[in-house]
Amino acid sequence: MGRRLMMMAVAGAGVAVVAGAALFVSGEQGSRAAGSILRVPALEDPLTGQEVAQATTIASAGSRSHLAAGRIKLLYVERDDDKDSSPDRRRADAYLYDYGSDRLIVRTVDLGRGEVVRETVARGVQPPPSKEEETTAAGLLLSHPGYGKTVREAYAKAGGGSLRSAAELGLRGLIFVPSGESGPARECEVHRCLRLFVRLPDGTWLDTSRMVVDLSAKKIHTLEW
Repeated sequence: MGRRLMMMAVAGAGVAVVAGAALFVSGEQGSRAAGSILRVPALEDPLTGQEVAQATTIASAGSRSHLAAGRIKLLYVERDDDKDSSPDRRRADAYLYDYGSDRLIVRTVDLGRGEVVRETVARGVQPPPSKEEETTAAGLLLSHPGYGKTVREAYAKAGGGSLRSAAELGLRGLIFVPSGESGPARECEVHRCLRLFVRLPDGTWLDTSRMVVDLSAKKIHTLEW
């Protein structure tokens, strides 16, 4: 770059000045960009994408085989706000669910030290479903011989044409906890189950009021009333 500037200066001082100014502006912008990238997040800032990726890698390290097999899934990663235990440390909570044993695993990652500093395991605790779980539940619904046909017909009738995958549906999931239900849905007292609301292409919602998706057993329960 230095050689190029010297050649331009010989050719004409005006060109050299213009080129130098352009280089100066470019360098200043680069410094600003580098400064914004390297800025250390404050304790109260949301997690950055890099921090989420870091926490995901660290929290998943001890469960890779189960994650690969689908027995355990990482639900989401959130900033740890427990200031009593780490008032000056930036930490993240990774929520994992073990569908084989129906346990919620929360691993707290110290992002500065790059390690798990706390793990809690509990049964009977059901955090909100993740987007991946909603899509998985829709896939189970579509694979059901009866309900799958109903969903596809409703989707086509609503102007969506041929439904190719669950990802094309508008989805909203809520945790289902039995309250006096009889039949197989009572398994959801222990299992992780979702009530799935399906939005069709014309803006209407499919009637799924009797359908419960059991993610632990990978099947659909029909509520009886």
